[in-house]
Amino acid sequence: MTDLDAALSDINASAEEDVYVPFEAPEQSELDQKINQYFEGVVVRKDLVKAVRGNAVVPGYVLEYLLGQYAASDDEATIQEGIDTVRSILAEHYVHRNMHMAVKSLIREKGRFRVIDRVTVSLNEKDDVYEASFENLQITKVVIDPDTVKANEKLLVGGVWCICDIEYVHNDSPGSVPWQLGSLKAIQIAGVDFDSYYQGRRSFSTDEWIDLLVQSIGLNPEQFTSRGKLIALTRLVPFVERNYNLVELGPKGTGKSHTFSEFSPNGALISGGEVTVAKLFVNNASGKIGLVGYWDCVAFDEFAANRKTDQNLVNIMKNYMANKVFNRGNIQLGAEASMAFIGNTSHTVPHMLKNSDLFDELPDSYRDSAWLDRIHHYIPGWEVSPIRSEMFSDGYGFVVDYLAEVLRSKRSEDFSDKYKAYFTLDSTVSTRDQDGIRKTFSGLMKLIHPNGEATEDEVRDLLEYSIEGRKRVKDQILRIDATMRDSPVRFRYSDQAGTWHEVTTVEERQYPQLYPRSWNAEAADASGSDLETYAPPIVNPDAASSRSVRSVAPPLPIVPQGGGAAVIPDDDEPLFEGIRDFKAGQKGVSYENLLLPYLVGATKIQIIDPYVRAWHQGRNLGDLIGLLALAKDPADEIEVTLVTGETDKPHQKHDQLLMLKSLKDAADAVGVVLRISLDNAKHDRSIATDQGWRILLGKGLDIWEKPSNPIADARQEFRQIKSDTTFTYARIPVS
Repeated sequence: MTDLDAALSDINASAEEDVYVPFEAPEQSELDQKINQYFEGVVVRKDLVKAVRGNAVVPGYVLEYLLGQYAASDDEATIQEGIDTVRSILAEHYVHRNMHMAVKSLIREKGRFRVIDRVTVSLNEKDDVYEASFENLQITKVVIDPDTVKANEKLLVGGVWCICDIEYVHNDSPGSVPWQLGSLKAIQIAGVDFDSYYQGRRSFSTDEWIDLLVQSIGLNPEQFTSRGKLIALTRLVPFVERNYNLVELGPKGTGKSHTFSEFSPNGALISGGEVTVAKLFVNNASGKIGLVGYWDCVAFDEFAANRKTDQNLVNIMKNYMANKVFNRGNIQLGAEASMAFIGNTSHTVPHMLKNSDLFDELPDSYRDSAWLDRIHHYIPGWEVSPIRSEMFSDGYGFVVDYLAEVLRSKRSEDFSDKYKAYFTLDSTVSTRDQDGIRKTFSGLMKLIHPNGEATEDEVRDLLEYSIEGRKRVKDQILRIDATMRDSPVRFRYSDQAGTWHEVTTVEERQYPQLYPRSWNAEAADASGSDLETYAPPIVNPDAASSRSVRSVAPPLPIVPQGGGAAVIPDDDEPLFEGIRDFKAGQKGVSYENLLLPYLVGATKIQIIDPYVRAWHQGRNLGDLIGLLALAKDPADEIEVTLVTGETDKPHQKHDQLLMLKSLKDAADAVGVVLRISLDNAKHDRSIATDQGWRILLGKGLDIWEKPSNPIADARQEFRQIKSDTTFTYARIPVS
């Protein structure tokens, strides 16, 4: 038996082998042509990164730096030549960690050799020299000139990708190393013509510019809604706004960390488990300043998974997030680094709202209202679709290093008051809430309207989105800390005509029975419910013994044992036990009347079907999971285990695994925790529940002919059974 993730990992590993494939150019869109017209030389086709990466484990911005040098063009011959050049540079000069000894030997034999590696620098106080360490080459104590360090201060913390000339000069002095640094060039763009950037922006509509930015971070704008694009761009706000604090929690595989790891040389991504006072702020023993002193953005990956926290770190972080300062001994230091906290959720939104709050996954030390109140915006990661291949762009976007420098230059500007020409926030919005709203709004304005020019409707869209993100933070704080409920806040704004506009979150509108803040009398009156009141569930939880699904599917007739006329069962009759035969060509059969009544109320369900392999077979299972999701309380979760087989057609194996992965991601998002195991030894087909029902599926879940029209495609009842099949129902009492 094989786990789905393990099978996918094996497939992806073999698919990503460093095999040269001649590159086919996609047809340029009108937007791509326009991008090349106004930003020639600073844009690159985004799919080229994958074409040149091979097995070089470097960030995307390093590859785009090289592509920007050799392939920043829309001429296909130039692009192909640039790809070949970058491939050659990586093949010859990128240091693979497992080849470090061979590269050292090459340097020794040649006397001097150029490498691409990640370099960090430390001060050797004893000898009063700076010493460089090369991550992949695995050499240390390489003396580096102080002027080079001064010009590249990030070498002192976190490390920088560089192109370096390393020399080999052996001597017999004790403790000396033979490695010498001939030259070092940090991989970063030399200069940016900001006037051309601003002038170019005026030639694009707002929608075109947003699409250009989305393509610049490697995503295909055609795969995203307007809101999805805005969420993707919000991840860039920490790079353009000083001291901005962002949280994004959501399901796995939605690309939360991609922006912070691949986008900018001005950001540092660290594991949440590696956060320490010394690494982040200051090492009191050495006096060395941490990450916040050097980087524009520090992002904490897998933050929700970090259960070991230092309360001293939390306290220092709270002070820094609020006041932009931290202490080194008795000296108070300021810094401008923004912070992004990203992590995975293991429950659905309604489950979190019913049982806890939307910060449920955070470590206990960070579920502190004072710490949470420093968060300016909460990105609803559950709205982001899992990353699929078609979501990556093959269009043109800015070379990320170029865009990173533009955004860095905007950090000194303040667009937070730009909305005041049209709108006014409610007076109950506190200073800290206003800070969160204004900083998000300012950051998005700098990204989308860098000239500071926007229409009233464009300003309204960004303001409402900014208010919603801060409201999401505040509403969860009020769930956690009752002492902060004394001063109700109305997240609304008025326009020039004096009309007030209330802002709500998507989950507040989607789950009104779970979301209301009962301590706010006005909100409670408006909703007519509080946290302890829920809408009636769709089904009776005791459905194991009675037919209780509100269904539009016609009930299946029961044929008495021994023959006789078929009868339609009443709703209050016990569920049928025995054998049901279905004939080829028969209609009116669906999972809704065939299976769902037996599954409602179960918390664990096992499905064994060796043939969930083709797309339509996955869709069938998706239909069943969708019914289970609709039949349960939205806040509850059920566990479904699927045991199926792998296709015996090698060219279809990857498609099957991707289909199953997509199905799992979709199921998890609706509160059906789907676990998939691959086992080609299983042949019987069955469903079993923790309520005692066992259903033998005969020929399996795939019982219909291919739909012949749109109505049959939409509803199973209008499809024909493709061959005679039998379903057997039995119930074993559960103690």
